[in-house]
Amino acid sequence: MTDLSIVIVTWNARDVLLEALESIEREILGRKDEGRIEVETLVVDNGSEDGSVEAVRLGFAWAEVIALPENIGFAAGNNVGLARAKGRYSVLLNSDTVVLRDALEKCVRYLDAHPKVGVVGPQLLNPDLSKQNCIHNYPSLATELIPKGVLEKLFPRRFPSKRYEHAEPIPVQAVLGACLFVRREVLDQVGPMPEEYFFFLEETDWCYRIAAAGWKIMHIPDAHVIHIFGASTKKKIPAETRIEYHRSLYHFFRKNRGAARAGGIKALRFAKALLYVMMRGPGALLSSSMRGRWEQDWRVLRWHLRGCPDNEGLRALRAVKQEGETV
Repeated sequence: MTDLSIVIVTWNARDVLLEALESIEREILGRKDEGRIEVETLVVDNGSEDGSVEAVRLGFAWAEVIALPENIGFAAGNNVGLARAKGRYSVLLNSDTVVLRDALEKCVRYLDAHPKVGVVGPQLLNPDLSKQNCIHNYPSLATELIPKGVLEKLFPRRFPSKRYEHAEPIPVQAVLGACLFVRREVLDQVGPMPEEYFFFLEETDWCYRIAAAGWKIMHIPDAHVIHIFGASTKKKIPAETRIEYHRSLYHFFRKNRGAARAGGIKALRFAKALLYVMMRGPGALLSSSMRGRWEQDWRVLRWHLRGCPDNEGLRALRAVKQEGETV
């Protein structure tokens, strides 16, 4: 019986994808310890053009490749893999991760021992093995108005973070989708990830629904997975990334907090964008790095001024690339 289905969604990330698969091969297939978990690996390719599909099929025949004709987004891609998964549990694993020793095993065994826990997430690490933030809180008026570091310091139990050492698993509101374990019964009860999000907050919304259904969500501090942020879209196309985050944030509030509160958050974010453009304007005249940051701020502000249209952000950019246009 398959204990764990590893679902990896990838889009033009061939090199880091192969590194992730090498770590799975080394950790799972390369060890013959008695009682090891049984796993399957499903690679969902979102229409890559960098040879990812061919490389996986050639070098990692044990992984099942699901090649999609176009980029359907993170959530939808994961749902394709989850629909094919046979495991008692599934883990959504980013293509830019490296699985460290016993990380998968520890999370599976924790779920085995705690039947009321529906979702767990390990401690994510930077390539230098320093800790990353991998715990999310649901967006709220407090998180919009008060700096995250202040909330974590004043209310460490409600806003846990990498700032503190956790000696044992702790309950959290949500875990990062870069490595998220989910129980089969949760999928049957709550359903798959919400696909209306393209690239941000889909796992937070999903955890919100899972918690509302009565399941616990836990962070496992002694299970470690490296997450290579350098491969992320944020650094490559920062303005589009920020616009897409705003779009997802407003949708989360409309869906879970109501239209009135969503409108208030949009007004607050617009005011912040305007303030940033005004404050950074003088520096942009003197520094090329400040100019780049100001241009990002201006694009976010302009998007708001235009009424937050759908033809900007990651979704629009990737749609253009799939049509063969130059961006």
